[in-house]
Amino acid sequence: MMSESKGVLVIISAPSGTGKGTVIDELLRRRPDFVFSVSATTRAPRPGEVDGVEYCFVTHDRFREMITADMFLEYAEYVGNYYGTPAGPVDECLRSGKTVILDVEVIGAKQVMSKKPEAVTIFIVPPDMTELESRLRGRGTDTEEKLGERLERARHELLEKGHYKHVVVNDNVSRAAGEILDIIGKD
Repeated sequence: MMSESKGVLVIISAPSGTGKGTVIDELLRRRPDFVFSVSATTRAPRPGEVDGVEYCFVTHDRFREMITADMFLEYAEYVGNYYGTPAGPVDECLRSGKTVILDVEVIGAKQVMSKKPEAVTIFIVPPDMTELESRLRGRGTDTEEKLGERLERARHELLEKGHYKHVVVNDNVSRAAGEILDIIGKD
């Protein structure tokens, strides 16, 4: 049993295009006391993304330096780019009793689960693959080749949902966020 002063670590994973970011934004809107762990990545910012807010955008060389210095709770390569969760800020928030939301892909989530087995683990799924493809196309950020890679990766990631304690369907952002808040409150 965790002490009252220890925070709650919440791992949220989902295939690209499932609406995970939108659901997390809704969670943070409803619970401003929650902390979002900002991951580092080597991918280029999407329109409107701000360094240090959605991600800390770093070069491939800097990311490799951070790996060597053991600065990550988890990291992985995905579709040609690295993504990772800096450990220091997460541990500091947990020690201060805060709920920390991690937005990580499946491989990274497994790394965190092995290091932090007390974490609340949630996998968000789309209503169906047709909706997922529609959402990805709606972004307008990927070539057909990248879109195909993301859809294939999503099919494989959906097979991993059994590693998570909770699975939430994102058919409606408000409903999905409410379900996640209920889960966090009960775990």
